[in-house]
Amino acid sequence: MDLGELGAFLRSRRDRLRPEAAGLPGSGRRRVPGLRRDEVAELANVSADYYTELEQGRGQVPSEPVLHALARALCLDPDETAHLFHLAGHPAPLGAEPVRMQAALRQLMARLGDTPAMVITDIHEVVVQNHAAQVLVGPQAGLTGIRASFLYHWFTAPATRDLYPPEDHDYHSRLLVADLRAAVARRGPADAVSRELVDHLLKTSDEFAGLWRAHEVKVRHEEYKRIVNPALGTLKVTCNSIVTADAAQRLLWFVPDDAGVAPKLHALDPADVWRDTPGPAFGLVTGWG
Repeated sequence: MDLGELGAFLRSRRDRLRPEAAGLPGSGRRRVPGLRRDEVAELANVSADYYTELEQGRGQVPSEPVLHALARALCLDPDETAHLFHLAGHPAPLGAEPVRMQAALRQLMARLGDTPAMVITDIHEVVVQNHAAQVLVGPQAGLTGIRASFLYHWFTAPATRDLYPPEDHDYHSRLLVADLRAAVARRGPADAVSRELVDHLLKTSDEFAGLWRAHEVKVRHEEYKRIVNPALGTLKVTCNSIVTADAAQRLLWFVPDDAGVAPKLHALDPADVWRDTPGPAFGLVTGWG
């Protein structure tokens, strides 16, 4: 259980919630931007003193029924509810996270043929890519330490963002940080790798620090995105994922809108596609490794 993070998360969700959204009557000018502590306590059927202690990082570990009540009171979505349970040291409630497959992701990826696919960790370290994925997004495997994480490069190396159109950058920044926060909670405060990554980005990126303070949580599932490829231009793809039972790794595969893209990805050499780019592909081809 991480009492400090639990309290900060509860405060952030309370601050963003308008009384009307929580089923409370509007009362004109208020001293706080969202709900008051006593209002959340009343909605969750707990004492105001107990809820105040939770926000201050003190008090007893909340039970699962109390966590469910707090999630309802604060109008949390499924990803935020799962995050709340993780911070309190409880498993996420059934249905709060996507169905996961316990499978050998590498073997499954090998059966995808010409479909671009890759295995990444929950903090966006690229474990392995097939040929089509290397052509599509650039070789990104083979790095170690915090530099193995896509987030490290996204927030410290501007050229990494060339992978997406400029108007999509804010969206990806926000979603990457929200996904990372969920992963850090699952790993717990004792995990040195995720803690080192977060600490480094807090020191080096004002953008990351601002997004981290927002306490947003959003686990990445199916996404529709645009990818800028040096050889093929801007491609529209659906990015799907399968997550392992422990949520430590996920298999990503990309389905282009244009069916004619697949044979081109098979035919091209990733070294030729990405050799002359300054990033975003930050693997050995670009010299970042």
